[in-house]
Amino acid sequence: MTSVARSALKAAIGSVAETVITLLKHTEYLEGGFAVNQLTHNLQSGWLAEQAGEDDEVVVAAVIHDIGKVISKPNHNNIVAEIAKPFVRPDVYNMLLAHQDFEGRFYYKYINKNPDAYKKHIGTSYYELTKRFSDEYDQKAFDPNAYTPSLEYFIPKIEKVFAYPKYSCPPDLEYVKSDFS
Repeated sequence: MTSVARSALKAAIGSVAETVITLLKHTEYLEGGFAVNQLTHNLQSGWLAEQAGEDDEVVVAAVIHDIGKVISKPNHNNIVAEIAKPFVRPDVYNMLLAHQDFEGRFYYKYINKNPDAYKKHIGTSYYELTKRFSDEYDQKAFDPNAYTPSLEYFIPKIEKVFAYPKYSCPPDLEYVKSDFS
């Protein structure tokens, strides 16, 4: 790989964290009838995950789990999961992908969807993580009186997780992984 190609690749990968942070900033304008806006919800989710002792990939996933709503609310879980896929381990990717089915336990019945959709994930390697995320970090993060750290608090973790693709990494990228460490 040439030095020009390596520089271009580093710039492209570096922009993923910036894009994620930009999407997070845009969630401030999404309210959806909740007691807090979507940015506050995301930050509270991340804080709860961090306080529970989750690792950086899960904490960052909790912070970003609803950024796809900036683009498409019905498909937000697919959007965020695909953005994160090369940067988080498979169970975290699947948590992001499946989290909507777990959240559906609380409201799908009101919109003519199956509230038992989460059951199709029983027995999977990511079931317990996704259930814990849904029950302990997502559902509990709508409190206007709860402590909410700033987005700036999470930026170092976001930059660390999105520093380079650790999973599903193309072979030619192996040469530059050390440049991001």
